[in-house]
Amino acid sequence: MGGGAGGLELATRLGRKLGRSGKAEITLVDAQMTHVWKPLLHEVAAGALSVPDNELNFLAQAKWNHFNFQLGRLCGIDRALREIRLAPLVDDKGAELVAARTIGYDTLVIAVGSNTNDFGTPGAAEHCVFLDTTQQAERFHHLLLQHYMTAHALRDSDSQVSIAIVGAGATGVELAAELRYTATQLANYGLDGIQPTNMRITLVEAGPRVLPALSERVSQSVIEGLRKIGVEVLTATKVARARADGLLTDGGQLIPASLKVWAAGIRAPAFLRDMDGLETNRLNQLKVGPTLQTTADENIFAFGDCAAAPRGDDTDALVPPRAQAAHQQAALLAKSLVARLDGKAPLTYRYQDFGSLVSLSRFDAVGELMGNLLGDVNLSGWFARMFYISLYRMHQVALYGSPRAVLRIAGDYISRRTSPRLKLH
Repeated sequence: MGGGAGGLELATRLGRKLGRSGKAEITLVDAQMTHVWKPLLHEVAAGALSVPDNELNFLAQAKWNHFNFQLGRLCGIDRALREIRLAPLVDDKGAELVAARTIGYDTLVIAVGSNTNDFGTPGAAEHCVFLDTTQQAERFHHLLLQHYMTAHALRDSDSQVSIAIVGAGATGVELAAELRYTATQLANYGLDGIQPTNMRITLVEAGPRVLPALSERVSQSVIEGLRKIGVEVLTATKVARARADGLLTDGGQLIPASLKVWAAGIRAPAFLRDMDGLETNRLNQLKVGPTLQTTADENIFAFGDCAAAPRGDDTDALVPPRAQAAHQQAALLAKSLVARLDGKAPLTYRYQDFGSLVSLSRFDAVGELMGNLLGDVNLSGWFARMFYISLYRMHQVALYGSPRAVLRIAGDYISRRTSPRLKLH
């Protein structure tokens, strides 16, 4: 259940291993028809990435890799009957296309990801854009283009656009840098009613520093890099309310912004709280043990952002909500579920932190690599950017296989020579 990075990788692995030989029937269920790697959504929002060129159709992937796909949204589980319930399918006008239905299972894996957590901040849901889906990212891009097209039509060189981003984790930092690059490119394409210097970008973080998951040295380097390209960074600044004209801090300061993005915190979907007795935490995450089986039912597994999984070390900490964790868990579960068919016990998961990389668009990239032959290494510049790009390429290899992934990469290289650097519509 769930076709994000982890769920789709798991279905693909199981299809190749078990579906092709007929040893098991694998069904992937998702509320969308296509998959886009979630860490790329900030590029969709800024216009640096086109969704049609980077989405993977679930039906096609299922055909290529010997599993089934069902379009649907999970709304309940009957653990006694071993069935999941899917909500009715409706069209854009709310008319019912397919009635509610059930799908049986012997083993259920839940990988429905997470949503942005606005912490109940007044006005956030009404006035801020979230970046949980391609539709939300595209909506922000369209709003940004509207500002530029209006200024272009009025020929007003003094026009401005102010953007505030709440949350200085990887998404917030990368979006801020990507938008600065977008401002330069839009002017190069003739939309110079708003000059690059007239795009005001403010990054707001409630904590004491940006990128708290990385070292203080890397955090400081990123702040310096952002300020160098004209991004205002406000740390130790909590947003008390979002308004149409900007963000109001708990200190009473108004941060003017015509466009506002909320990129702070995550929580699992609220419907997981009512899944027939499955245990959840305060972030709606399903509680699982070291084998990624839910605490209430050994036939139900959960992983990725929607699962509260122990790290497997000597601490009580949980696995962080990161793409590398979902990738590791998908690889382990693929082995566990194959072994389970043979009556063997599931494998135990232990989180391995291989470091983090953050892109500052075409300006820079920084990060840390851990556990390699050279020990822990800090990277920046061209090498860091190449490693950053390789993360997405590794995801493509996991889904397409090496030969087809190479063809995709070659196709991307060719298309960059024949297409605009930005999505201009």
